[in-house]
Amino acid sequence: MTAPERDSLLAGGAGWMLDSFDVMLYSMVLAYLMRDLGISKETGGFLGSLTLIASAVGGVIFGFVADRIGRTRSLSTSIVIYSIATAACGFAHGVMALAIFRIILGLGMGGEWTAGAALVAETWPAKHRGKALGLMQSTWAIGGMLAAGVAWAILPRWGWRGVFFVGVLPALMALWIQRRVPEPEIWKRQGASTEAGTRKVPVSVMWRKDIRWNGLLATAMNTFSMLGYWGLFTWIPAYFSLPVSQGGRGLSIATTYGWLLIIGVGQWLGYVLFGFAADVFGRRRTYFLYLVAAAILTPIYGIVHSALWLLLLGPAVAFFGTGFFSGFSAITSEIFPTEIRATAMGLSYNVGRGISAVAPFAVGSLAIEVGLGHAFFMLGAAFLIAALLTLALPETKGRQLE
Repeated sequence: MTAPERDSLLAGGAGWMLDSFDVMLYSMVLAYLMRDLGISKETGGFLGSLTLIASAVGGVIFGFVADRIGRTRSLSTSIVIYSIATAACGFAHGVMALAIFRIILGLGMGGEWTAGAALVAETWPAKHRGKALGLMQSTWAIGGMLAAGVAWAILPRWGWRGVFFVGVLPALMALWIQRRVPEPEIWKRQGASTEAGTRKVPVSVMWRKDIRWNGLLATAMNTFSMLGYWGLFTWIPAYFSLPVSQGGRGLSIATTYGWLLIIGVGQWLGYVLFGFAADVFGRRRTYFLYLVAAAILTPIYGIVHSALWLLLLGPAVAFFGTGFFSGFSAITSEIFPTEIRATAMGLSYNVGRGISAVAPFAVGSLAIEVGLGHAFFMLGAAFLIAALLTLALPETKGRQLE
């Protein structure tokens, strides 16, 4: 690795890891937060959906900003926003305040992926881009494991408020990014102003026929895959810890967070190995196989009752049900030109994420009627539709960025 390659990967990976850490803290304490604030499953799911809607808006805004002022400045700003908003959740005493803080957190969360993925994609060469983006994406699993560890250590002693207060620490990462991480050379060559440090972005390029069609396909594919992902992983901690009478599996706090750590290992392997497979076999084929496997495993995971099977299947569900994300950043960075890359990636990723925000609410609502585990059948169908849409996208393996 060259120094810019190393630093861009560290910045994008650390930013994404800490994004995951802050976002997943909510899932880790959801069951206890509902109890203390008197929140129903529907409202708990709605708050998760609200964060995703805000992240869609933030991703679009920061994609546009990243194309104008640069990837690193946009990245560090988004990290500061979501860190402060997470800590603020610890001060909430009602649904309204919590909703406001979750909206602000979502704005920063959406911006981080857009800027970080563009930064890594533009710094790394084509033959290793899939691996680099897979490694960056894999840090989401590490962030989830960190969140589980923090919840396990702090929740019994200081409650869910103390868990949220820890979420302010990622803001320190922004200082290092500003000092150490350079802008990609390809972005500089596309006409950055040496005086203002900004550039004009011809957004009209996005309506060019080939770009528009690929963008619509990528958005639709991402929408359905995220419907499956957010519906599943927002509710898995509650699925483990809620009583059996409420559709959960009645696991203890220690068992729940111990198993979440094991699931995190499956997620990490799924992300990383996707990158290597995509550089060898192609982005589209690997993406399709991951999503088909997720479509099969997710409904099965919702109907098993044996603690042993929950433990054994968890890493496999996580491997395929999250690892596919490594492919989206590779595909979208390679089908859009540099002058609108962050804007187009931000739109395709975050419009899909915004629509997928209905998933946590839908699962929570459906769980009232059929139980939490049986609601996972809907998520399996979403994964399958995403897999079929993948087949319509072009293969971009080995493509040089322009």
